[in-house]
Amino acid sequence: MIKPWLFEFFPELGDEAHDPAPRDVGDYVARYLDLWTRDEALGFEGIFFSEHHFGGSFSASPNLLIAAVAQRTRRLRLGVMGVVLPYYHPARVVEEIGLLDHLTGGRLEVGTAVGVPQELARLGLTMEEARERSDEIIDVIDAALAQRVVCHKGKHFSFANLRPLPRTLQRPPPRWTAVVSAESARRAARRGLKISTGFNATKTIKTIFDAYRAEADAAGLAAGPDCLALRRRISVAPTADEARAYAAAVSQRLKSFVAQDIRVQQNVPDAPPPAGGFTVSDEEFITGTPAEVAEQIVEQCRAVGAGHFLAVLHWGAPIDEVVAAHELFGGKTVPILRTA
Repeated sequence: MIKPWLFEFFPELGDEAHDPAPRDVGDYVARYLDLWTRDEALGFEGIFFSEHHFGGSFSASPNLLIAAVAQRTRRLRLGVMGVVLPYYHPARVVEEIGLLDHLTGGRLEVGTAVGVPQELARLGLTMEEARERSDEIIDVIDAALAQRVVCHKGKHFSFANLRPLPRTLQRPPPRWTAVVSAESARRAARRGLKISTGFNATKTIKTIFDAYRAEADAAGLAAGPDCLALRRRISVAPTADEARAYAAAVSQRLKSFVAQDIRVQQNVPDAPPPAGGFTVSDEEFITGTPAEVAEQIVEQCRAVGAGHFLAVLHWGAPIDEVVAAHELFGGKTVPILRTA
């Protein structure tokens, strides 16, 4: 079985040149909350929200989205892929994890990320400092999930005898991190974290997952398909021609979004990604009818050994288009994935 998840960007209503009316924003948020509630009945495993800032999305505080959706659902797993740790004090991160796990009734998936360079730079954070802060905060999360009282002395944070409250309902909750390279996958394996990745070609992602499996094996940790998630952008429609038209628009929106990301290389055959970065491969875009999309997902997941698939459905599209895609993918593609 391949577990089908949603990876939710929550695109901005309006843009730099157009500030929508407050009432329109309220209606837009309400429609997305209704959509995510509907996703439970459509058979999705869960939803991973993303965290982005300063343009493009309304997902600056994804933990608030988890809290809202948790009150409307009973089965969906809910998480963030991932909380951008360098923006926060570790005490806040740990205590929000505890409270959210109770608000979701033990359905929380804990996901963390370093962040994207162009957003971090707006606050004066370099990628080097962001990685340092992220590593420190993960150390604190490790300690807080294992014990009641936490002490820490590091380069960026120091404190003694903190007792974060509440402690989690799950002991411990599942933990994930987003990766883009073999080295980041190895670090995650050493910490016992599950990983998610996308963008790169399937062949490259297999190399990343192989590095994770090898590192986990060396540490004596289990690293089966349940530890690995493949994320792709999906354009699905009743006909292949319609799907291709949607996919062309998704591709253009993504190119614009990642244009300032120094880690990104657009797809160049046989060219390796930049150091510590990734390539936006043609395989990032899965397009077609529900059956055609399912076939491509199954093929890629089997090739890399992933037990989870994170669907980014019609990335950045208008809400009506997104709703139709959820219905089509959930009604016709999800059942195929669950029996793959």
